Amino acid sequence: MLRPMQPDPPPRHVKLFQNGRNQAVRIPREFELPGEDAIMRKEGRNLIIEPTAPKSLVALLATLSPIDDAFDPIAELAADDHIEL
Repeated sequence: MLRPMQPDPPPRHVKLFQNGRNQAVRIPREFELPGEDAIMRKEGRNLIIEPTAPKSLVALLATLSPIDDAFDPIAELAADDHIEL
């Protein structure tokens, strides 16, 4: 079961600063992106920063929250059992 998405935080005013020859901005905690890489692009006057897609199924699974729901045990099937799908 996937967890419901949290509502987007309201916009925040942030300060720009210089980091060497690059302009930078600190991303507030409520806007943190998963992982270590991101994609940046401009759309008109807007700067868009998006997380990159996970590189593998293991990486994707690592981003998911644990499931606390209890599940019934799975019955063992005999080799000659036939299951219709």
